[in-house]
Amino acid sequence: MSWSVSKLQGLRAEFVMIAREPDVCVAEVCRQYNISRKTGYKWLNRHETDGLAGLADRSRRPHSSPLQVSGEVVVALVQLHVDHETWGPKKLRARLPRVGIEPAQVPGVATVARLCRRLGWTESKSRGRPRRELPSGQLSSAQKPNDVWTVDFKGWWWTRDGKRCEPLSVRDLYSRYILCLRPMTWRKTAAVKETFVEVFERYGLPDIIRSDNGAPFASLTGPHGLTRLSAWWRSLGIRLERIDPGHPEQNGGHERMHRDMARDLQSHPARTVDDEAQRLEQWRQVYNHERPHEALGMKTPGELYLSSSRRMGTVRPYVYPSSYETRRVQDDGCILVHSRHVRVSSALIGQEVGLEELSETSWRVWFCDLPISELALAGHGIQHRRVTANCNPCPDNKVSPMS
Repeated sequence: MSWSVSKLQGLRAEFVMIAREPDVCVAEVCRQYNISRKTGYKWLNRHETDGLAGLADRSRRPHSSPLQVSGEVVVALVQLHVDHETWGPKKLRARLPRVGIEPAQVPGVATVARLCRRLGWTESKSRGRPRRELPSGQLSSAQKPNDVWTVDFKGWWWTRDGKRCEPLSVRDLYSRYILCLRPMTWRKTAAVKETFVEVFERYGLPDIIRSDNGAPFASLTGPHGLTRLSAWWRSLGIRLERIDPGHPEQNGGHERMHRDMARDLQSHPARTVDDEAQRLEQWRQVYNHERPHEALGMKTPGELYLSSSRRMGTVRPYVYPSSYETRRVQDDGCILVHSRHVRVSSALIGQEVGLEELSETSWRVWFCDLPISELALAGHGIQHRRVTANCNPCPDNKVSPMS
């Protein structure tokens, strides 16, 4: 039942008048009016102190508001949200000192999160799927910049003029710094290699490049999964790592970056691919130099990343042991052995391979430190058997360093 304010005050006054009568049991009157004895004595005490005016409802506003946010902070948060709609409370709070808010005035994360919910910027998160247990693989951890770079293609989308846009992204695992974010029309090996030449010239060479098992980074049929692109990486002294098929969570940081990109850019595509290129570069700059990262202690990737000291111009060609014969893989993917053309792999076209003599009639083919295949004379031909060993380097006494 809903009661008007005047009617409630009338009932309270009636209760007080009856409860103040001599020889009246206050507890019994409270039961008649369906209130607790604590409430009954409250109204009696207020009436005794302030008269009938004391029976009116009082403000429930707290005497102090330790979680109150100043108008200046609210304005700054609103402006940050306008500039970066997808940022969450932690990133917005970390950015406040950089836009002129005194450290003493910066509210806590919970206060900013509550304000974001009230303004409709965020929603309470429900429990997601249980975390999948990661398989025990040989993926390397990054202890400093350029230990590991991760590379992938973001899923493509159409620009408003009907052109295909599929960004190629290269990211430093340690610092989260995005080294390249460029729209590609197709996954052409030549175009991707040209892009990596620019990236290597600008930032130097990493120790490891990690990718998935898709083209042009890996091949299901090539020896050790090599492609023309990854074989070129290996010839530069870069080790190759690949996540397990069907396990994108092994490259979770890169996938999360792609999800942010999809939310910020893919959801409202630009008119042309050139426009998308400009937007991707602007997004990369914000990601690297403005957007705080929780995993980095709310620092930006640009504050941690340093270019590699290993440069393309200083890489020496791989030197095979002096006991090996060397061959250049021809345009048909073959090498010449005992005046016979033997197919090695089209992924190694233009690369130099080493022939380790196992006997007078058999050899093992090496590409850098990777065993590719074994060859044996048989009648008028040469038998070819691919080596299926894991992608491990051969012993130190068999190879020379690459750089």
